[in-house]
Amino acid sequence: MRVEEWFAENIPEWWGARAVEVLVDPEETLVIVDLPARPSGRDGADPSFTRFRDATRDERMALAATAEARFGTKVSWGARRGHDVVLFTTATVPVMTRLRLPERRVLDTLINAGLARTRSEALAWCVRLVGEHEEEWLEELRAAFKSVESVRQKGPRSRRS
Repeated sequence: MRVEEWFAENIPEWWGARAVEVLVDPEETLVIVDLPARPSGRDGADPSFTRFRDATRDERMALAATAEARFGTKVSWGARRGHDVVLFTTATVPVMTRLRLPERRVLDTLINAGLARTRSEALAWCVRLVGEHEEEWLEELRAAFKSVESVRQKGPRSRRS
């Protein structure tokens, strides 16, 4: 069973989640639960993300422990209501890279301008910026990778072992 299916089947019904988005890389599995629309109470009160986080903490921890043992990656959690997304936990993973002087100057300029404290923080800022402004193009790339993987799976068995 795939990790996405496993979480979709194991999220407790009482959470009221409509759907679950699962993002996976080699170090982390991020589970984002779609919460129901804000209830229309007479006072217009909205159960907050904090209350949801606190109310589900024990079950999220148990699910994470089981999933981590089963799938081999750290599990992080978040919730979404409409366009609002709150990440409760995330893993920060060091990434090594080699940059030439012109690229380092870009990072140092961000530091000197007060937008980042370190080159690592400046690089993360650049990656977030590309992710925000090139989302459609990145989705096309991800879809292309899925197509390539599908074709690979149809290939000769000797290449897949």
